[in-house]
Amino acid sequence: MNKIELLAPAGNLEKLRMAVIYGADAVYFAGERFGLRAGAGNLTLQEMKEGMDFVRSRGAKGYLTVNIIPHNHHLKGLEGFLEEAAQTGIDGMIVSDLGIFQLVRDTLPKMDIHISTQANTVNTLSASFWHRLGARRIVLARELSLEEIREIRKETPSDLQLEAFVHGAMCISYSGRCLLSNYMASRDSNLGDCAHPCRWKYYLMEEKRPGQYYPVYEDQNGAYIMNSKDMCMIEYIPQLIESGISSLKIEGRMKSAYYVATVVKAYREAIDAWYQDPEYYISNRDKWVEEVSKASHREFTTGFYFGRADKDAQIYDRSSYIRDYDFVGLVLDYDEKNGIATIEQRNRMFVGDKVEVTGPGRDFFVQTIEWMRDDEGNSIDSAPHPQQVVTMPVKHPVRPDDILRKPAAE
Repeated sequence: MNKIELLAPAGNLEKLRMAVIYGADAVYFAGERFGLRAGAGNLTLQEMKEGMDFVRSRGAKGYLTVNIIPHNHHLKGLEGFLEEAAQTGIDGMIVSDLGIFQLVRDTLPKMDIHISTQANTVNTLSASFWHRLGARRIVLARELSLEEIREIRKETPSDLQLEAFVHGAMCISYSGRCLLSNYMASRDSNLGDCAHPCRWKYYLMEEKRPGQYYPVYEDQNGAYIMNSKDMCMIEYIPQLIESGISSLKIEGRMKSAYYVATVVKAYREAIDAWYQDPEYYISNRDKWVEEVSKASHREFTTGFYFGRADKDAQIYDRSSYIRDYDFVGLVLDYDEKNGIATIEQRNRMFVGDKVEVTGPGRDFFVQTIEWMRDDEGNSIDSAPHPQQVVTMPVKHPVRPDDILRKPAAE
């Protein structure tokens, strides 16, 4: 049995590195144009080359998103961009538009093409059609149930890979094809510039139907009637694998490097546990749910996997994230002889703080910061400056890219 792929978001080079270090089998990212996350850092062609060199050094893969829904003027320069991007060593391109698909086929006939979730593939006929055209993989629409995915897997060629989102933000619109942002903020979500109006406050009034009341859950500030919960399927790894999915995809190119590392680490451990010891996986699911909850998130839902999403898939009283932990430091170096770690500050931390230290491939440990010194060796009580470099003792060995986090202040 081929082990299922864990695919992680890489909004910039740091997130790419953290995704791979913390266990992703593959990453997906955009260039500076033609991708559906204009607000992410995204990668220049030089950064793409650096990223792919790192990915390959770790035995992972990298996929480029070219999945905007373009008008004619958006296509200018695309062919040259595709050719230059291919030279960075990418393993495949993710597209949603049939015209871009054909251009990739004509320009780069050996390039693997993945069909984006924006193409709304929800049935066997569509999946088989894309396969006949030369698609290597289908990123299935989020609106499919596990039962429907099983049917598609059973009735499509075995060399057609199926990919599905299993964690992260959900869109109120069908597979992300939303016009609301364009209408309300003149920002086109289909070109990667969504303003997320589904997270805004709303009041509902229907002036021509007096006496007919629509159920809207609200507080004194309004109602968040379109605000979806985040997807989390970490408790259902066996069902996902059994359905025939080839790749489990985490959403979040605009999320932080800490988010990427935390969520990837949890899914890596959960997937490996299921393959190695199913009983251990079953008995530890709560641990991994708790772990992904330490990254910024909304309340969780399983989306459409177990049937149509109902009213419980929405959040009606707020649009804010749940942030129970702060990412306070990143390990740069460790002196094994004296047990001193060099830390790059990412949020304010103080002597006396109780922190969790976590890294890829092992459980976290908890310790109190006993003392800190700045880069000149001076004793300090706090590290308030962004990316300030400090040293401190740690009670267990650590490695570069390990993370320090602490409970968020209430």
